[in-house]
Amino acid sequence: MAASMYIVVEGEDPGFDTFVNGRALARNEDPLEHLAIQLGVKPLIDFFSADDNAMALLLEEGAGDPELQGHLLPPQWFSGQEGLVTIRAMLDALREDPGVLGSEGEFIREELEEYETVLRKAADRGVRWHLAVSFR
Repeated sequence: MAASMYIVVEGEDPGFDTFVNGRALARNEDPLEHLAIQLGVKPLIDFFSADDNAMALLLEEGAGDPELQGHLLPPQWFSGQEGLVTIRAMLDALREDPGVLGSEGEFIREELEEYETVLRKAADRGVRWHLAVSFR
C-alpha cells in the first residue's frame, strides 16, 4: 500500500491545479520532520488536517483509529505563506546538500518543488490549505 501526502485547498475550485504526487514525501515523513526541526520550521505533518469525509476515507483505506472519528476537530486551514516557509527552508537545505535526506533526496526535492508551486499560487490568491494523506 503506497501512501501519498497531498495538498487540499479550501473551497471548490481555486482556479489552479493543486495536484502533487507526494509519495516520496510520505515515505520519508520521519526524516523530513527531523530536518524541519533542525531548520527551525514547522514540520510538514503539522499541516495535516482531516474533516469527517477525509477521515472516513482514511478509515476505509485501513488507516487511523475508528474511535477518533467522532472526536475530530474541525478542519484546520493554513495560509500558503505558512507552508512556503517550511517548503523553502527544506528546499534550500536539499539544494545545499542533496544527500541530506539520503538516496531519495532528488525525488523529495521534486515533490517539494511541486508543493512550492501550489502553495505560491494559494498564497497569491489568498486560498488556505492543509495537508491530507491517502493510502492506496
